[in-house]
Amino acid sequence: MQRRRFLQGSVVAAGALMAQSTIAADKKALPIVDTHQHLWDLSKFRPPWLKGAPEILSHSYVTKDFLAATKGLNVVKAVYMEIDVAPKDQVREAKHVISLSKSKKHPTVGAVISGRPNSTRFKAYIDQFKDNKTIKGVRQVLHVDSAPKGLCLQKQYIKSVRLLGEYGKSFDMCMRPTELKDAAKLAAACPDTRLILDHCGNADPKAFLKKSKEKPGHTAAQWKKDLAALAKHKNVICKISGVVARAPKNWKSDQLAPIINHCIACFGFDRVVFGGDWPVCLLGASYKQWVNGLKEVLSNRSRKDQRKLLHDNAVHYYSLG
Repeated sequence: MQRRRFLQGSVVAAGALMAQSTIAADKKALPIVDTHQHLWDLSKFRPPWLKGAPEILSHSYVTKDFLAATKGLNVVKAVYMEIDVAPKDQVREAKHVISLSKSKKHPTVGAVISGRPNSTRFKAYIDQFKDNKTIKGVRQVLHVDSAPKGLCLQKQYIKSVRLLGEYGKSFDMCMRPTELKDAAKLAAACPDTRLILDHCGNADPKAFLKKSKEKPGHTAAQWKKDLAALAKHKNVICKISGVVARAPKNWKSDQLAPIINHCIACFGFDRVVFGGDWPVCLLGASYKQWVNGLKEVLSNRSRKDQRKLLHDNAVHYYSLG
């Protein structure tokens, strides 16, 4: 599955319906740390996967656009997430976001950069950034044709992920929902490295609908079982992100709730963080619609637990204090 096809599950749900009672009742919105902020300036980088991507993603998204998208939501900090640039651009992307994070004009305060752990040159690559406090970790997108099943379990891959732990860096797992068992094996093989599961394990909300025009790529039962097994590994945290990009048109928050609630039930409120996944989230909703939908799902949780997910855990795990 090409990355662009993986993303083409939805279009913007301009008519997404959601009640506002709980949100309006907040006298002061909880602060938010976005641990999954994409930015791409096409005058600097042109990721290969953007060729043929949905039109809404096919232009630049920079800080001023992010600030406009998050206006009024109390997003106080953001962690940049790599955009799967061509390998030749990986170092330039890292240096660019380091520079960005040093500027007080940007909410970006850290970054997860691109990397290819299965390369024997990975150590030389990451050694350039091992002492840089801006660089929090590494990610390689694993739900594309160029990443065959089982890639993350190869000997060199495991060696590189272990090295990240030695350097105090994390590794983001962005993989097919049918391969969470591989994630659990990687977690077991790398107990001293913090692994971050992106996008609720890429669960598809349509798998939880009684009727769906589109057939999801996994069953609800399989995902729930595999996620629960992965959560038993205490070096793994779960990013509540991404689900809205594949939500059905005109979705409601209760259609996202089964995924979000299961993640929280498995990982607990101490091992979950929020991710905006903007601008990819625009395939299903605006940034504000996604945040408000999530807040609806969380509305019966304590304010303390909501704050952990939206802010406090990110400050802790990404050392943003």
